[in-house]
Amino acid sequence: MRVNNSTLWVTWLLLTCAIAAYLLYRMYGEETDKMVFLPGDTTSAHHQIEQVCTACHTGPFTDKDAMQEACEGCHLEQLKAAKDDHPKSKFTDPRNADRIAVLDARYCVACHVEHRPEITSAMAVTIPADTCFLCHEAIAEDRPSHEGMAFDTCTSAGCHNFHDNTALYEDFLVRHMDAEHILFGEQLLVSNLREIAEQLPDYPLDDNPLEPVTAGQQAFPDHIDVDGSIMQEWIASKHAEAGVGCQTCHAVSEEETVSWIDKPGKEVCAQCHQGEVQGFLSGRHGMRLNVAALGQELSPMSPSLARLPMKEHAVDSHLDCQSCHGAHSYDSRSAAVESCLNCHNDDHSLAYKDSPHHRLWQAEMSGDAAPGTGVSCASCHMPRTEKDYYWGTFVHNEVQHNQSLTLRPNEKMIRPVCMTCHGLGFAINALADPALIHNNFTGKPSVHIESIDLARRRVEPTGE
Repeated sequence: MRVNNSTLWVTWLLLTCAIAAYLLYRMYGEETDKMVFLPGDTTSAHHQIEQVCTACHTGPFTDKDAMQEACEGCHLEQLKAAKDDHPKSKFTDPRNADRIAVLDARYCVACHVEHRPEITSAMAVTIPADTCFLCHEAIAEDRPSHEGMAFDTCTSAGCHNFHDNTALYEDFLVRHMDAEHILFGEQLLVSNLREIAEQLPDYPLDDNPLEPVTAGQQAFPDHIDVDGSIMQEWIASKHAEAGVGCQTCHAVSEEETVSWIDKPGKEVCAQCHQGEVQGFLSGRHGMRLNVAALGQELSPMSPSLARLPMKEHAVDSHLDCQSCHGAHSYDSRSAAVESCLNCHNDDHSLAYKDSPHHRLWQAEMSGDAAPGTGVSCASCHMPRTEKDYYWGTFVHNEVQHNQSLTLRPNEKMIRPVCMTCHGLGFAINALADPALIHNNFTGKPSVHIESIDLARRRVEPTGE
């Protein structure tokens, strides 16, 4: 039986309309869900924001230049701080035009392509492991020590990173090649806000003079009934000690009126902690809030959205400043360990309390060791860093809340974190040992990376 062409046409048209209606409903209906449009899984770095397609795809036909602008919108400052080995300027230099022909590294998407999980490896890299060979085919001529090495070993842990190689430069390796495994007596940075607050250009010292305030000095609107336990938490906090009263966070002045906010947000925290809030918004914990301004409201990050194992009781919680620091206690010590372990359920996290690092932390918390000698979760993943003001006139030991900066590749931890207490060789080997990472660095590395050996042979040739 022949089917009338008009019947086929009508059937096709109805199916097309039905599919279009379904897709439009998924995008703009009451239950908006753009996941149906994903051509493939996003990487672990971006999966939190995959529903905001416009974060990367700024238009319906986004070209490489527009994509590059989107990448730099989030990552440019990080690349600048990394002292990039392969900056964009190297590939825009006409003298390197031949290199662009084999790998156009002017664009992030030359190496980092989303939605291709079948060809994506660590660090969201979507290029062959031997890509370095394209430009460094003759490396053995300059460095005979590399003769015979496979071309897929360049980016092995402890050797080379494409963007930031500062801890693995040959001169750096040579300078630190004889360091002891453990540098006894060294200490991590501790808070120095009180000492430098008068010099900080963005700290509201007039409103928070760093002098203790009492409960009797606090004033509340008539309709506010303050719970006694809340007041006790605040009285024992660093905020009360530093002159940060209830009104500082809850009372907002607008022209001649004062409004009371029951649950202050990150904007209030940023009045005194601008750097910390910016770091939070740039990292895994706060990035969903950071991209919400791009056109779609996203809920705060929740452990339920994580790809790492998380504690079941925490999956429905939302992450903001108060999630880790407490709404009124603002205990940075608890935030440095207990807040992390309240959510994280991966083997590395679970092994922390049986590790040497935790024993050091316990000694500091009990007063048996000096401040800065303990090692918490935050010590490594959210370390204090020296933020320079006025050409080194003074520095602020600010907590970097963007944990991505010292997370992947983990060699980024070597200079700002590991080498505070450990020698370079020990740090390189430890970070390359999956089993040691798994048990939270309980024991010695069973892996040996040859980077320092190669550097030593170059400056101390056999027979000389």
